[in-house]
Amino acid sequence: MAAFAFVLSALLVLLVVGQAVLVLGFARVLRKKSPPLLDDQQAPKAVVILCLRGGDPFLADCLQGLLEQDYPNFEIRVILDHTDDPAYPIVAEAVKASGTSLVTIEILQQKRETCSLKCSSILQIVGSLDDSYEFVAQIDADTIAHPTWLRELATALQDEKVGAATGNRWYMPHNPTIGSLVRYNWNAAAVVQMFWYHVAWGGTLAIKTRVFRETDVLERWSKAFCEDTMLLSLLKKVDLRVAFVPSLMMINREECDLRGYFYWVRRQLLTARLYHPAWLAVAGHGFVTTVVPLAALAVLVAALATGNSQPAAWTGGALLFYEISIAALLIPMELAMQKIADSRGEPSNWLTFTGKLKCLAAMPLTQAVYPLALASSIFLRRTVWRGITYHIHGPQEIRMEKYQPYQSQQEDKQTTSL
Repeated sequence: MAAFAFVLSALLVLLVVGQAVLVLGFARVLRKKSPPLLDDQQAPKAVVILCLRGGDPFLADCLQGLLEQDYPNFEIRVILDHTDDPAYPIVAEAVKASGTSLVTIEILQQKRETCSLKCSSILQIVGSLDDSYEFVAQIDADTIAHPTWLRELATALQDEKVGAATGNRWYMPHNPTIGSLVRYNWNAAAVVQMFWYHVAWGGTLAIKTRVFRETDVLERWSKAFCEDTMLLSLLKKVDLRVAFVPSLMMINREECDLRGYFYWVRRQLLTARLYHPAWLAVAGHGFVTTVVPLAALAVLVAALATGNSQPAAWTGGALLFYEISIAALLIPMELAMQKIADSRGEPSNWLTFTGKLKCLAAMPLTQAVYPLALASSIFLRRTVWRGITYHIHGPQEIRMEKYQPYQSQQEDKQTTSL
């Protein structure tokens, strides 16, 4: 038992060191000074796509942020899958109140059974563009764009080797419930992996229109569950890359319950399983960070029960070091994110002392629920997204079971965004 305890303790220390290198590297990137933004004369023509199904809590704020962009040459295309969608009056009211001519509201005409409604919606917009558009930007309804959001995306795309530019999400919920804090803890770890594995995030994403001409991305989207995760593989084929823009870490204020978190994170993992080349690394990391602490805990209990003080000391100390370290690694990322939020004039002091204690209490729960979601995603063949059931037979074998308009009273709590 002593030898086994020593090996497990060493593995826990190595896990901390490995994760610390990745986290601190990412936090350093977040603190890098942003490059100068391109001026109006350099700004290429763009279209922003907002796909909607259901009235998200922050949809009005999302629209307001888009209408306040300081970009000289763009338009906004909002697309819904039905005229009776609860998001429609929210959009119509915002457009009317602003008096803008930038926004066009469309209804999805072809609801493909071979892909998600979001992919169908994006394909409709992209298919209607002429050659004057140089890039397409996407935003989710829970993303609130600051005035330079689009200009920052366009600046990243100025690099000839960049085919797509992206940001990521960071949660600062107004009401830090246990479910919201579990999601916060998991997402903090996930964004680190997404950065190092070059995973694009559809909530803030820009793609050069040349990519549509030089790759088969449109054909793949017509048979896909999501549009963003596959971009890395497609861009590599034409010697392009996905650029991460640190200043486009977007603050999300929504809350969720534990059930909602489980189904949401399972769907995130499903998209990685289907479309990202680093899926085995993601799954392997989840397996190791689950099995090693559990094995150490089992040895600790056994050592205490049998009176083996040395194995108990090793595993107990290593487990304590592991948990404290994982909690401590949140600090540099949270501080970097607060600095980004402050630079945009957004509130960042969201965690009270009680909230911090709840966040610490939520960590073991995160470590317990995440492996269940990961295991479930591996075998998942059927999922519900915004009230629509999809059958998953393979990355390019997606079947929508039956289309039906979104109904508010049947809001699908398995998701937080389209």
